[in-house]
Amino acid sequence: MRNKIVIEAKTWLGTPFHHQARVKGAGVDCANLLIAVYCDLGLAKLPEVDSYSPDWHLHHDEPRFLNMLMQYCEKVEIPLAGDIAMFQYGRQAAHGAIVIDENTVIHAWRDAGKVVQTQIKLSPLENRLVGFYRLQGLK
Repeated sequence: MRNKIVIEAKTWLGTPFHHQARVKGAGVDCANLLIAVYCDLGLAKLPEVDSYSPDWHLHHDEPRFLNMLMQYCEKVEIPLAGDIAMFQYGRQAAHGAIVIDENTVIHAWRDAGKVVQTQIKLSPLENRLVGFYRLQGLK
């Protein structure tokens, strides 16, 4: 299953970044990339996600993204392919990515303007890493 997650995540590479979108090839943001990959593979049910502004993480203390994630995941120390990496933006963990290996993620990155594969240690993400999370039931 982990290999299927990575393969599915890679099919999103190049999709333009678009706030609150979830259409492969047309637009997606980091949260909706995670939703699309895990739900399309039947690993999670489609969550109800309220509307959110593109800069909510700059003005609110509630860890909205992390709270939603923790309904489906548990924190792990050593990531495996298919796990989730969370990064600090603004006041909280507000950027999610799919782990390819311990140093590589696929994510919808506003800075790149699209879904990209990034080496954590060679990018601005390195000092923003909050932790790794594993979908409940994923072995």
